Amino acid sequence: MPPEMGTTLIASGLIVSVQAPQGSPLRAPEVIAAMAEASLANGASGVRLESPEHIGAVRRRCPEALIIGLWKRTFADSPTYITPGWQEIKAVWAAGADVIALDATERHRPQGQQLAELVARAKNELGARLMADIDSLANGLRAAELGCDWVGTTLFGYTEATAGHKPPAWDLLPPLRSALPAAVPLICEGGIASAEQARRAIDLGADAVVVGTAITGIDLQVAAYNKALG
Repeated sequence: MPPEMGTTLIASGLIVSVQAPQGSPLRAPEVIAAMAEASLANGASGVRLESPEHIGAVRRRCPEALIIGLWKRTFADSPTYITPGWQEIKAVWAAGADVIALDATERHRPQGQQLAELVARAKNELGARLMADIDSLANGLRAAELGCDWVGTTLFGYTEATAGHKPPAWDLLPPLRSALPAAVPLICEGGIASAEQARRAIDLGADAVVVGTAITGIDLQVAAYNKALG
């Protein structure tokens, strides 16, 4: 289960995002858990997982793992889908995540839920640690001010406000690191496709790098190769 709140979680090095698209045979919990174990056995400092089912499967198989958990859910009244509301926050925490990742952009949330209220409830009622998935300097700083423990560039290039940009968020890392409190880890996530790019992210100020598709994204990688060869 997650460590007590008195302990410190350090975000450093490589965090592997172990996810698979809907309909893929890789979404089986035992497959996700095996990929997570392989990642951790080869030096990953933690894993980022989607859905309570996958979080629980990895927690049982890898009880000491550092797990960043989220739950992608879509709602007709909101573009926010990464752990968008209170029910998702509670489910991710109950499943065994050490850190809950949630959309911390300025976009509206389902049923009019407010980021500030969600952060306060997660901290006060659950004692949870939070990773803010953001898309801009302003939203990163706001998330830290609200009490989010980690800040990640996950949504840079994926929101309406940043649709014209392509990750990785190279230009966002230095100003974020300069403006964020030193105690708030900065995570580079999105678009990292090689070890060289991961190293560049660290050099630009990130404390840790999340890599998903380039390591565990078999479906997307094979499709890309076939398209290129097609």
